[in-house]
Amino acid sequence: MRILVTGAAGFIGFSLSKRLVDRGDEVTGLDNLNDYYDVGLKLSRLKQLSLERRFTPIRLDLHDRDGVARLFSENRFDVVVNMAAQAGVRYSLKNPYAYVDSNLSGFLNVLEGCRQTGVKHLVFASSSSVYGANTKMPYSIHDNVDHPVSLYAATKKSNELMAHAYSSLYGIPCTGLRFFTVYGPWGRPDMAYFLFTKAIMEGRPIDVFNHGKMKRDFTYIDDIIEAVARVIGRIPASDPSWRGDAPDSATSYAPYRLYNIGNNSPVELLQFIGVLEECIGKKAEKNMLPIQAGDVPATYADVDDLMRDVGFKPSTSIETGLERFVGWYKEYYKDGGK
Repeated sequence: MRILVTGAAGFIGFSLSKRLVDRGDEVTGLDNLNDYYDVGLKLSRLKQLSLERRFTPIRLDLHDRDGVARLFSENRFDVVVNMAAQAGVRYSLKNPYAYVDSNLSGFLNVLEGCRQTGVKHLVFASSSSVYGANTKMPYSIHDNVDHPVSLYAATKKSNELMAHAYSSLYGIPCTGLRFFTVYGPWGRPDMAYFLFTKAIMEGRPIDVFNHGKMKRDFTYIDDIIEAVARVIGRIPASDPSWRGDAPDSATSYAPYRLYNIGNNSPVELLQFIGVLEECIGKKAEKNMLPIQAGDVPATYADVDDLMRDVGFKPSTSIETGLERFVGWYKEYYKDGGK
């Protein structure tokens, strides 16, 4: 297939692009290479992908309406996987307009490209952050998620609504994926596990929010990619059992679906740090702090629908996943990074 992956220099987009070209797809990888975090890491990811003859990099901002329109009209993609976004809950408190430009205006340009060129399937990244103030566990895609606690979460919920509107109006098959705390090699330096690793290895204290009383459904990158690869091949159809008097947010009368992709096994933050300390071989000095605005105390994914529809459930343990991450980190940064 001819597949467009947006955010191809990002953590998940990079890993997905590699998986797709390895299985024989022709991948165009779009990224604007912004400086939200280390551009050098993004360039290193692209360098890895440049070794693949089926991968074509495109430097372009999704906010560039004319540029995105040209990209779609000149390539006629079969599938689009939108992984590009301004990420980060805490950063959305500091720079909210970046989220509107990328996550809303940029996503609209993707939807228009799909509409104008007859894309057969749009798969897009949502987030566990959309569950916001929900406390019913595990988080279910069938539950209402109308109480976000950060602008980042609100933009991701908006993506789900925008995609549904286009699916309903124009018949575009759309699948939204709510990712739960993704970690692993080539990960994002702004994520807690990455920051913890750097600080511990440099002998600096780590900031532990909510005094460590947090639980996260940490999900290893390879599990995320396996699930996304399977979802790409499962084009959604109208759900004949959907009812307007009892609406289910996970399905629709339109060709639209939502899935959680999480490990279905939340881990306490202090336990996670303990495993990380063992992998590094060094204890952390902990700076205990209150919970930050926009954070939630726990996440926990119900993945029954994912299991039923694509036959896969993430299962990599944090012991295995963190060991692989720390091994990669030490290798990548042994000479100060690539």
